[in-house]
Amino acid sequence: MRIASLLITTLLIPAAWADCECGYTVNDTLWTELWETDFLHLKNINESGWIPQEYEVDALDARGPYGKSAQVQNVVTNPLKSPYDWAGDGINGGDSGTQLIVKGGDPGKGKAIPMAEMSTNRSDMLYGSFRAGIRLTDVSGTCGAFFWYFNDSQEIDMEFLSREFNSTSHPVNLVLQSEASVAAGFNAANSDSFLTHPLPFDPTDGFHEYRFDWSPDKVDFYADGVFLRSMGGAGVPSNAAHLTLSQWTNGDPKWSGGPPESDAIMQVSYVKAYFNSSETKRQDDWQNRCKDIGAAKATCDVPEVEGAPQGNVSGKTFFFSQQQNMTVNQTTAGGDPGNLSKSGAFSILSSMQGLSTIMLLFFVSQIMIWCL
Repeated sequence: MRIASLLITTLLIPAAWADCECGYTVNDTLWTELWETDFLHLKNINESGWIPQEYEVDALDARGPYGKSAQVQNVVTNPLKSPYDWAGDGINGGDSGTQLIVKGGDPGKGKAIPMAEMSTNRSDMLYGSFRAGIRLTDVSGTCGAFFWYFNDSQEIDMEFLSREFNSTSHPVNLVLQSEASVAAGFNAANSDSFLTHPLPFDPTDGFHEYRFDWSPDKVDFYADGVFLRSMGGAGVPSNAAHLTLSQWTNGDPKWSGGPPESDAIMQVSYVKAYFNSSETKRQDDWQNRCKDIGAAKATCDVPEVEGAPQGNVSGKTFFFSQQQNMTVNQTTAGGDPGNLSKSGAFSILSSMQGLSTIMLLFFVSQIMIWCL
């Protein structure tokens, strides 16, 4: 009887069915959802959950001397030649990673300049930690941007103006587009939600990680894991939306500059997002898979970068979605199309867990009969 009691007690001890099933922690804050894209090995953008944008706006709406023309063909994947490498040339030659291209040359005053933009196919991201490995262009006359967007009055931006880069200065513009910036003529620089911060490195010489952590009361900005600045107040967004990466120019001499004289290429090596979802279905999924938030390995700390993510050694960064058992019960694993952690995985694994429990109960009952 003692053996049977011990087995029953063991059966009732809470345990995580899979690592990280309750979520991912950043600075002691728990995020329930995950989205990761490894662009260094991505061959097909259409299998990543990212949507290349196609649109055109005239010079008036672009608020510059030129219009903007987002074109799908300007989002170009260039994966490494070997799936086992983490640095080197891409299959198309040159540096690897997905490229966002602004075409060089002057199309004529008032005409649209070809540019590149891609956005996530999920728009339920409500607070979280968002990071991207990016190499900026050294061609003057563009604005490279990594941002979260709901509308023109709720937007979190990290923007890089290549015309501002020189041998001694490499600033990043940290922006919360808000009602105040809209009232100021869509110019956040005339509001209290705009900061320019110097980077301690040349962002054109290799990949660096740019990150913002968004909570209900503030947004913290980072570069290569180092805290830069924090912004709070009325400009902090409160709605769910999506992530976007873009490179563009409208020829505005006070902002993007340009047009660039030659093609300007911004490269992306990865995007990683750990966040909460605004969707009831996703919230229910989390409730179902997170049986005991205090169980061993039920939550996982998100590793922080230590220095620039580039080179044969440091170019390899950690992806939960590339591990065996760290996204299995998640609703989605973002940009890894070969990963098993899709929406149907939880129901399958839940059934397996239930079957295992039944088998164990049967085993215990047979021991009890034997002990009697």
